[in-house]
Amino acid sequence: MKYRTRTFYSETQKALMWERWREGESLQTIAQLFDRQHGSVRGILLRSGGIRPPARRRAARALALAEREEISRGVTAGQSVRSIARLLRRAPSTVSREIRRNGGSCDYRASAAEQAAWDRAQRPKPCKLAQNRALARRVAEKLRLEWSPYQVAGWLRRTYPLDETRQVSHETIYRTLFIQARGALKKELLQHLRRTRAMRRSRHHTQKTPDHGRIKAMLASGSSVGATWM
Repeated sequence: MKYRTRTFYSETQKALMWERWREGESLQTIAQLFDRQHGSVRGILLRSGGIRPPARRRAARALALAEREEISRGVTAGQSVRSIARLLRRAPSTVSREIRRNGGSCDYRASAAEQAAWDRAQRPKPCKLAQNRALARRVAEKLRLEWSPYQVAGWLRRTYPLDETRQVSHETIYRTLFIQARGALKKELLQHLRRTRAMRRSRHHTQKTPDHGRIKAMLASGSSVGATWM
């Protein structure tokens, strides 16, 4: 059997996927842009539950690639940590820690150190509902009553207007349900959502269907409906 090679999508291609997904296009339609099967695109979107992850940014105080390259040149030339730090206008402890955590003076490489820094920074942020168990219990109670995340978030704002520790946005609830932050909300609560699916869909998706807004049990004949009201 012939297998297709694994596809690696660029950041630009992923951005296009998310944009089309937000506009409500189907997986099949998006996949056709890249001449792939819809499962290939689904795998990318499913990683974050159909919710577009925020764009990654370098922290203001983090070392830049150019600085790491300067450190690499300094290490190769045998310069001291203090002299390298003085050149970069950084604290000697910052430079020393950077070299130590990336192989030491013998094995330090700027490109490898840069990639390692990005990988370390990719740790997920602590989930508010995982940290605040009392709030998580209130949210779970309302979801079991078939409340939507919008309703839960609105009720919390009205009930505790001056206490942000007892409030949570509907987006955080959706992210917690679909991405499943460990220990925050039980996966079984997904069945209480009005649309039980593995990924969150754009609100534009259902608006594109031909029968959106129509009553399914409506009589087919327009004349018979008119006669009923006469």
